[in-house]
Amino acid sequence: MSKNLTSRAEDYSKWYNELVVKADLAENSAVRGCMVIKPYGYAIWEKMQAELDRMFKETGHQNAYFPLFVPKSLFEAEEKNAEGFAKECAVVTHYRLQNDPNNEGKLRVDPEAKLEEELVVRPTSEAIIWNTYKGWIQSYRDLPILINQWANVVRWEMRTRLFLRTAEFLWQEGHTAHATKSEAIEEASQMNDVYAEFAEKFMAIPVIKGVKTESERFAGAVETYCIEALMQDGKALQAGTSHFLGQNFAKAFDVKFTNNEGKQDYVWATSWGVSTRLMGALIMTHSDDKGLVLPPNLAPFQVVIVPIYKNDEQFNAISEKSELIILALRQLGISCKFDKRSTHRPGAKFAQHELQGVPLRIAIGPKDLENNTVELARRDTLSKSIVAIDDVVITIKSLLETIQSELFTKASVYRDTHITKVDNFDDFKTILETKTGFVSAHWDGTSESEQKIKELTKATIRCIPIDNILEEGKCVFSGNPSTQRVLFAKAY
Repeated sequence: MSKNLTSRAEDYSKWYNELVVKADLAENSAVRGCMVIKPYGYAIWEKMQAELDRMFKETGHQNAYFPLFVPKSLFEAEEKNAEGFAKECAVVTHYRLQNDPNNEGKLRVDPEAKLEEELVVRPTSEAIIWNTYKGWIQSYRDLPILINQWANVVRWEMRTRLFLRTAEFLWQEGHTAHATKSEAIEEASQMNDVYAEFAEKFMAIPVIKGVKTESERFAGAVETYCIEALMQDGKALQAGTSHFLGQNFAKAFDVKFTNNEGKQDYVWATSWGVSTRLMGALIMTHSDDKGLVLPPNLAPFQVVIVPIYKNDEQFNAISEKSELIILALRQLGISCKFDKRSTHRPGAKFAQHELQGVPLRIAIGPKDLENNTVELARRDTLSKSIVAIDDVVITIKSLLETIQSELFTKASVYRDTHITKVDNFDDFKTILETKTGFVSAHWDGTSESEQKIKELTKATIRCIPIDNILEEGKCVFSGNPSTQRVLFAKAY
């Protein structure tokens, strides 16, 4: 239970790994670097998925599905994209196993069943999708194409951590095609705004919207927009990206259209995605040493009722009252669970629901029925109060809204107090090692300075904030002239 969790102050990484497993979110699988997402963890992901899907459709997008396998020749067509993902690719070379004549009961790859062309297991789907779009697009009347797919991808990571970096993960990836450059840029920017709104209003995670430097861009992109969040240990986490791809993929796959002037032109493209990495962001933004702290929007159950009784008569009376509360809550769209397990004592139930981050817990015993009250406990503040049963539903509705809001405020205060302006490299290094968080510093715009800073401090430029104010200064590393500050941080 939660008392066995390593504290965040003692070992933040160990705390995170223990919490993911003990809270029944996910576990490592028999496949190296791959995870099993357990029902409780998947229920949280389903809530994320449902809200994002709603937001995508409100902005005119439709869902489709494309193959898991990408012929190697297609994958190689856009050189920068292929080069960027090459080291992470899993490749299928054969299509059949056969009995091993030298080892009874064992199987081996059938050497006669070698594929004519090797297949890449998708690390991202631009190649297969743009090869498909070639057959869909002839005229400007066919544009725009606004497609999203919910899928799994494989990136053969060597160092993995549950949710944060796994060899296979779940995500959504949008792929759109446009008649003009301005439309495509507007699309990429719009979807980054969608991600920011989702993170802040639904997940209660404050983010900074920005663009990536050239070295940090998605492979094959002209511009990468991003949202960056700050975790409790002062490390940044890239929570979502949206890419303006220019005409790179259209040219690689010869996707042309006849514009409204009757001339042939290449299509303009975007792609954008978030993944189960958001589960890691959720955990590391809000949770504490006792376990998960879930924003009400994302909790599989927003309320849990724990009955406290000694005999069947008491249990039946509590159950009857609880059913009325549950019915009233459900009519307001509030999810509630009645924990009637006879295999666990109330104390063990309290500990489990605390560990799993249920936002509100109701305890009802015989004396509560006599007094027409319940004990209501908040997970985020660990505070308790006695509430009249007649008032409990409206109190819960108000409290859930308060919890959602206060979690965002708390995370925002932490983030804002961990953005530090520095003007020299000694202070830069000191902040990274002591205070941590985002370091706002001038950068001369060169990849040489960016790379040297990364080598010396392990900090990267997380983004150039979109709302940046131009400011004359000197690069924190080289001393060369600079016109704006950027945000550096150590990151996941």
